[in-house]
Amino acid sequence: MAPPAICWFAFAALISCLLLPSSLAIYCDEDDCYDLLGVTQGSNSSEIKKAYYKLSLKHHPDKNPDPESGKIFAKVANAYEILSNNATREQYDYAIAHPEEFFYNTARYYKAYYGHKTDTRLVLVGLLLVLSAFQYLHQWTKYTQAVNMVKKTPAYKNRLRALELERNGGTTNKKKGHKQIVKSGKKDEDLSKELDLQISGAEKPSMWGLLAVQFVLLPYTLSKLLLWNVCWFWRYKVRKSPYAWEDACYLTRRCLRASLEAWGNIDEYTRDDLVQRRLWEKTNLESYLADMRKESKRRR
Repeated sequence: MAPPAICWFAFAALISCLLLPSSLAIYCDEDDCYDLLGVTQGSNSSEIKKAYYKLSLKHHPDKNPDPESGKIFAKVANAYEILSNNATREQYDYAIAHPEEFFYNTARYYKAYYGHKTDTRLVLVGLLLVLSAFQYLHQWTKYTQAVNMVKKTPAYKNRLRALELERNGGTTNKKKGHKQIVKSGKKDEDLSKELDLQISGAEKPSMWGLLAVQFVLLPYTLSKLLLWNVCWFWRYKVRKSPYAWEDACYLTRRCLRASLEAWGNIDEYTRDDLVQRRLWEKTNLESYLADMRKESKRRR
């Protein structure tokens, strides 16, 4: 008795053979392209053209009004389109010789018939738009979930209550009826819109951050970056000018590998001290890191 795995494999192969259509069906349906034109696989292009013209005179709708004749002409025209082109005829001959390679033959067929008709630029634009739509949807969902979580925290409720007191002149009505509760709920929603929620890691999505917009602005971004580097090189490498405060902050932040948000969270006194240390110089940075390690060990 055959093992169960072999039985399942044989069953799957049988189902695949029954369900998957023939590789030739994608070209001339269930007909043979050569038989439709009345030629053989060894016929040359001249013989194929003569056969097509002969059949077109017989079955063309302008020559023969019979509906069935029109259907035949459509099949003949399709067969001629396939066999008159050397590339598609070679693919068709390969499909005849290798009918078992269904997926490969199908891929070659659609690439030949639709690949050259599709503008690569339109495909790129469509892909960017689709990715941007998913990007915006993901960011909006993430932001909405974060806002809903923040609204449940006591800190948010306290801010909302303080804003309500400010609007009411410092008084609140503790006894509320049903109508007042409904109005209060709407009022809370209106007040919540006034609160600017800055949630780290879940910022409100912006159109400027989408892939499509960034791609359109890529030439401007690259030119701006190039100009910035040229100005930096001329000012500090050629002219040897002292670093401006903003540039010194940038060098310090880069040496510490701190993000712009993390740098903004540092108090002003500490930022001034870090910039004064000139950490972009290797010896100063090594000395600062050594001091930080000693301070960390001391606190332990």
